[in-house]
Amino acid sequence: MNIEVIKADITKIHADVIVNAANSSLLGGGGVDGAIHRAGGKQILEECIQIRDRQGKCKTGEAVVTSAGNLPAKYVIHTVGPVWNGGVEKMSKLLSNCYKNSLQLAESLGIKTIAFPNISTGVYRFPKELAGKIAVEAVQNFQAENIKKIIFVCLDDENEMIYKKLLD
Repeated sequence: MNIEVIKADITKIHADVIVNAANSSLLGGGGVDGAIHRAGGKQILEECIQIRDRQGKCKTGEAVVTSAGNLPAKYVIHTVGPVWNGGVEKMSKLLSNCYKNSLQLAESLGIKTIAFPNISTGVYRFPKELAGKIAVEAVQNFQAENIKKIIFVCLDDENEMIYKKLLD
């Protein structure tokens, strides 16, 4: 499995799946979530509403899938990262679950490439170094059958540097 780090806009990435750092409502919001919903169009929102009607909100650490609408991907996996409150052990497990559950869902779809944003490191204030360590460990420990390439898509220089250092 090949792991790449790039600095880019995740809505422009050509991958089978892009992961959305969603909020529990699944109805779009700020940051990555808002950007994915805006770029993907109303089809993503409509499918998120159907998921909500079926199961209620998406819990922290869990993941659901929709089509990608107007995005250059086949699917969007929406995962809800934890809001940092300092409980390192609990928060770390929840963030790790975001990556594990997204990867399991991607595997079940038979996809080859998946792109992750830096989950919870924006308005959810998860410490970037710790979040990077958790993300890299989660993907390196995942036993993939179908997935051949994982891309960490960083929006800023700081995250890009952290992930590149962790993968060296």
